[in-house]
Formats: sequence, C-alpha cells, structure tokens
Amino acid sequence: MAATLIAGARLLDPATGTDAPGDLLMEGGVILDHGKGLGRPDGAEVVDADGLCLAPGLVDLRAALGEPGAEHRETIASAAQAAAAGGITTLCALPDTVPALDDPALVQFVLRRGEETGCVTLLPYAAATKGCAGKDLAEYGLLREAGAVAFTDGTRAIGSARVMRLALSYARAFGSFIVQHPEEPALAAGGAATEGELATRLGLPGIPAAAEAMLVARDVALARITGGHVHFAHVSTAAALDLIRAAKAEGLAVTCDTAPPYFDLNETAIGDWRSYAKLSPPLRPEADRLAVVAALADGTIDAIASDHQPRDADDKRLPFVQAEAGGAGLATLLGVALARVHAGDLPLLQALDLLTARPAKLLGLPVGRLAKGAPADLVLFDPERAWQVKAGQLPGKAQNSPFDGRALEGRVVGTWKNGQRVFG
Repeated sequence: MAATLIAGARLLDPATGTDAPGDLLMEGGVILDHGKGLGRPDGAEVVDADGLCLAPGLVDLRAALGEPGAEHRETIASAAQAAAAGGITTLCALPDTVPALDDPALVQFVLRRGEETGCVTLLPYAAATKGCAGKDLAEYGLLREAGAVAFTDGTRAIGSARVMRLALSYARAFGSFIVQHPEEPALAAGGAATEGELATRLGLPGIPAAAEAMLVARDVALARITGGHVHFAHVSTAAALDLIRAAKAEGLAVTCDTAPPYFDLNETAIGDWRSYAKLSPPLRPEADRLAVVAALADGTIDAIASDHQPRDADDKRLPFVQAEAGGAGLATLLGVALARVHAGDLPLLQALDLLTARPAKLLGLPVGRLAKGAPADLVLFDPERAWQVKAGQLPGKAQNSPFDGRALEGRVVGTWKNGQRVFG
C-alpha cells in the first residue's frame, strides 16, 4: 500500500490539544508522522486538504444495526456505508438483535461482518442477560473472550436490582462494564412522550422524567456496593446528570453518554404527532436540553454517541403511540455536534474529544488520536459547509432522522479507515 500524504490540513487532535496547520503521512494502515513541512515522499498519493479540518475518525459508542434479524431496517453493510459518510471509523453495535448477541458465535459473526465492510471497526456489545430479557446473566467470560466490548441489554433497562448487582460484579471480574438504558421500566411502560403539558395537550401517554433519575440513583448505589462500572446511555435529564456528577465526585466508576437529539432538540419537535421525533428516551423540555449542553461543557458527559436506531416506513407511519421509537443518527452525528460549536456552547476540540479520544479511552482502544503508529482512522471535514438533512437522501438504509429538514453547518469530505479512503 503506497503512502498517502494529506497536505495543508488543520490538524485537530483532542488527545494532545493540537489545533494547528500541518500535514499527515500514513502508510501500511498507520500514521507515520504529522506536523508542519513533512515534504512529499516519492510515490506518495497526495491529498490537498486546502485548510479543512483533519481529525481522528469518530468513535461511536452506541448504534443498533438491525442485523441479525431486522435486515429490512438496516444491514451491517448499509450501516457501515452511513458511518463512513459520517466520519465514523469505530462503531459499537447493540446486542438486542434477533437473536440477541448472547452467544460467542453471534459476537464473532458481527465482528466478521464488520471486517468484511472494510470501512469500519465494528465492536459488538454482548447481551448482559440471556435474550436481553433481564432475568438470567449471559456467559460473560466466554462472550468477552469472543470479542464483546462490554455488556448491555440495549434499549431495554435491566429492571431487577438483584440482576443488575450481579451483572456489575461479574462484568468487573472480567475487566468490563455494564451499559444501562436508564429508565425505570414500570414507570415507562406504555408511555410515548415525556409526561407534562405537551403530552397532555397531544393526548399522549406520558413517561415521567423522574423514571430516568430513579434508575440512575439505584444503579449508582449498586456501583457503590459492587465496585463495578456502570455506564448510562443517552442521558437526557438534569436530575440524572446531577446524580452522575455527584457519583463522579465521589470517585465511583460511573460514566455516561448522550446523543445529539438530547442537546439539539426538545419535546416540541414531536409537534403534531411527528413520529420521526419519537425516541427512547423521549425528547425532553428545554430546561433538560440546556442541562445536557451544560454537562457536555463541564465534562460530566463522557461521550456523544449517535444512538442510531434504524426504523423503516412501516414502523413510523403509524399513530404516534403505536409508532416505533428511534432515530437514524450515523450521518448526522458530526454535523449536529458541530452545531453546539457554532452556537458557542463548546470549543471545537472539546466537541471532538467527546466524539473521539474520550469514548476510545472508555473502551481501552488505541484509536481516537493523531499519533505516530496509531491506526490511520481519519475524518476530513469542512466545519462551515452548509447542508440540509433530508430523509430519503441519507446514506445507508435508515432514513428515519429526527433532524429531517434541519439545516447544519459542518460536513464530512473524506474518511480513511486503516489508511484507505472509504468515503469522499
């Protein structure tokens, strides 16, 4: 494989605080060097970046892929295509598929299918409980050995305190952690929107916002008892973030992520029963959105994940209560995160840190940074390029974007995986 030089870029590396003009040289799937005036090696392919931003490829902590079992919604290949278009080079896949990833052979199947795409490292989570049913623990040791990155029941909360306590203890024994969907199941059952004035006006059954904080409070207590590491996914309320902030201050092994809808949209996006904006957890009032933005800025939140949840037209073209929750998020991940930069809520390097170095550190991966010898997983993007999200025109199969119609600034121009250009 010939060397490639990306010349004249704005190099951005949150891991080292680098934000400077320069070049980057890669060969054999790794970064050889980066900085000013590298010269142009004989035989190297030269890509003129023309001052655009060059950063590590994005590390997405949370995406549902459909395969196995729901290939009509999304396949691993179509998700990889959307990920590459979004600048994502490492992707963690949820295990609540059909069948659930509770068997080592299924974990290895997903790993192999990811390798076959050639454009993304696909890291499967394994089911925390058999069938993601919340009752009996899966075989953590065998699943970890097969390549599972951590354990979760995906979009289902582990409702039993006893099961969650055992899960945290067992995961700790295998050097791993539990990812929890923080929503008290009994309170959330049958709900379609956040309980409050808007849900009442639209005639929608409500989910109390407190359902999130209640499960966070319980699991923080269990982390304290077990010494285990709990990671809360797509945190969306001020009350839950306050509890996580306090747990971190106490020194507990507690981390969390959020997703773009929870810092870019509020509950008014469901408008006149707009099912594209039906998500799990549901969109929140503006005060919670602002609290999520503040938690991104103060470091309480460890990562921004796409929370990609593919649905097809038949899932969404239903009355709001019957419609499936979930939004496509791979192609829009960077653009919506950059909206907080343009709004002055986050510095550019800090926003990129939440998309690269911090999630990579959480997973113990050697990616998410520009360093000699590191994998040449890269994204080249224009932070000012304007575009509009249009359902039906997004890469990949899934078109159910809650951001449909949203104007964004910041678009991926090129993506490299192991030194090979896979987009742009």
